[in-house]
Amino acid sequence: MKRVVVGISGASGALISLKLLELLASMDGVETHLVISNAAQQTLRHELGPDGYSLLHSFARCNYSAGDIGAAIASGSVATTGMIVAPCSMRTLAAIASGYSDNLLTRAADVHLKERRKLVLIARETPLHLVHLRNMCTVTEMGAIVMPPVPAFYFNPQTVEDVAGQIAARAIDLIGIGTRQSESWAGIARTG
Repeated sequence: MKRVVVGISGASGALISLKLLELLASMDGVETHLVISNAAQQTLRHELGPDGYSLLHSFARCNYSAGDIGAAIASGSVATTGMIVAPCSMRTLAAIASGYSDNLLTRAADVHLKERRKLVLIARETPLHLVHLRNMCTVTEMGAIVMPPVPAFYFNPQTVEDVAGQIAARAIDLIGIGTRQSESWAGIARTG
């Protein structure tokens, strides 16, 4: 069983979280552990509607409160395949970059870094100022993968759901838990 931790912070981008959890739930042999920050709860209600929070919880095997600092995923002794924070707010990025584990989401991310496990941060902010960029550099130097939610236009997405799904699939690919989920660039077809 591959255990994957999903963190959702307060940045906009709840559709990416939803697509990520849907994809993980559809994969055989994957157990999803979900922690949602307090700030994310408000964003989820705004972007996914009043049932968004419970909808996301329905896709995870284990759900944790952000304040549950004693949860299993707060310990490095609990084996995981990786963690994806989708979306990752600049506040959460800053906490991870400085090792400030004040809630379960940031503690679980800290555990993934100290245990040298895959940590993908879908950093959601634009434009970026210098501290954002430095925090991205810091977590990258610590071993995390910073993945801004940039659409892959080469596969001709038709809807925002297509874009969110491709971003979620790419994040899953980055933690390496099975067959490739996202579409790959095949090159430009030559004509004539």
